[in-house]
Amino acid sequence: MSDDAVLAFLSGDTDITPATDDSARLEQTRGLLGHPTLWVEPSPDLQQRVIAAVTAATATPNANLAAVHHRGAPVEPAHWRRHLPRRIRNTVLAVAAAVLLGVGVGVGIAAVTSSHPGRSMEYAASLSGTPLAPAATGSVTLTQTSSGWRIHLTATGLPRLDNGNYYEGWLKNSAGERVVDFRNSNLHLVNYSIPMNARMTLAELKPHLFSDPGRPGWIPYRTSYYKPTWGFCLSHDQLLALPEDDYEVCIDSSLRPGHLTYGDLRLLGRSSDEVLISCHVCHPSLCNDNLSGIAVATALAQHLRNRDHRYTYRFIFVPGTIGSIAWLALNKAHVGRIKHGFVLTCAGDSGPVTYKKSRRGNTEIDKAWSYVLEQSRHPFEIQEFSPFGYDERQYCSPGFNLPIGSFMRTPYGKFAEYHSSADNLDFVRPDALRDTLDKAIAAVDVIENNGYHLNQKPFCEPKLGDYGLYSAMGGLSVPDYQMALLWVLNMSDGENSLLDIAEKAKLPWDMMKQAAAALTEAGLLKPLEPK
Repeated sequence: MSDDAVLAFLSGDTDITPATDDSARLEQTRGLLGHPTLWVEPSPDLQQRVIAAVTAATATPNANLAAVHHRGAPVEPAHWRRHLPRRIRNTVLAVAAAVLLGVGVGVGIAAVTSSHPGRSMEYAASLSGTPLAPAATGSVTLTQTSSGWRIHLTATGLPRLDNGNYYEGWLKNSAGERVVDFRNSNLHLVNYSIPMNARMTLAELKPHLFSDPGRPGWIPYRTSYYKPTWGFCLSHDQLLALPEDDYEVCIDSSLRPGHLTYGDLRLLGRSSDEVLISCHVCHPSLCNDNLSGIAVATALAQHLRNRDHRYTYRFIFVPGTIGSIAWLALNKAHVGRIKHGFVLTCAGDSGPVTYKKSRRGNTEIDKAWSYVLEQSRHPFEIQEFSPFGYDERQYCSPGFNLPIGSFMRTPYGKFAEYHSSADNLDFVRPDALRDTLDKAIAAVDVIENNGYHLNQKPFCEPKLGDYGLYSAMGGLSVPDYQMALLWVLNMSDGENSLLDIAEKAKLPWDMMKQAAAALTEAGLLKPLEPK
């Protein structure tokens, strides 16, 4: 069976029959996946209860969590074993292990402490070497924040890792001075540069030096993913200042097959239908493009995390292009669940907001964003779909054609700081990030609460005053809320959604929701099953 067939079978497709050799194993797996207990969300306070238990254990008089070392191997103290329950003890060790796996070596815990009760939780550990890296030392601090845990790791004495990372990239003049150094800015090295170790004249070097004459003080960001080459980026002022000389070039890198890492966060809703929110994580040292998208997506996930919501929300954090392609390839059997979505990018500059439509151009998410931006009374632009931009190109490729647009402020390439060292924290504005988040929350609220209704008194207008829904005083201009009641009642024929009606009425979404709820409670509207 192909991978797609296996995934479809495990997802419940009854038209697929597995091969005899696989049938028992796959039937067992499908049974396990179908068991409701597998999908039960843990209690929201589980993390806090675990932390409280660890804190209580570490607060006991003899529960000093200092590990002792014997012949180079960390040994767990007997009093730790007595006072800290095994499951909690293993949790602390697992957190430390997860941190250390990130640097590729094993180390032993030398000390763990917690903060005082009532303050934000904090754990600290000193790290020591193992036979894999005997010279390694370091420390790690884990601090609880509103969005999870901040992990700060410092380590020295680690062996060189040969996994595709850049270790050094510099240019030296004949005096041995580094005139360009990757350590000063990782934009200095053309992304994906091949290894290079050579001496050359300035004339020989110049084809591999990249600057922006129009913005002479900025370092540009350049990549070469698809053609093996190398190079350095520097400010044009710096380039012009390079004298004729013999230069030493050092790019200590390795390019080889590796792995792709992405983040995938799913917030379960009442329905298995999904809203996909995607942002890219591959641009080094660039703030608007696209640390801002990551920040807004994270804040939006925090906003939704403890709320009851109709849809399941999936946030994915992927390298641009290749990341979304990989995610789609791995989730091809399940993308039919995606009913709405948008890419978040360039979310923090002070320019007006921009929404780029999905390939279909008239999806519910396209209408929701258009309505939200119209209602905001702020400047905005709606762009039609084009096959150039960010990861909406992959989600909207013809084989998938998902209802996914892209939300940004100033579009990519339209602000001067784009792909340069000037795209920094000074360029991104907190009020712009807040405004982007507020508009994203508003768009989510529209798709969460949109739906179809059927008027239960469709033959002429009912006397709304008898239902307590209309002013008893005539001769006055009709307030907006009463207009919302009339719009919703008149247009709720099972064919127009609440969003369709709101677009026609040009009234605020909260008011339209309130009108629909009041009419439903009065028995004048009947909600219909989602189409």
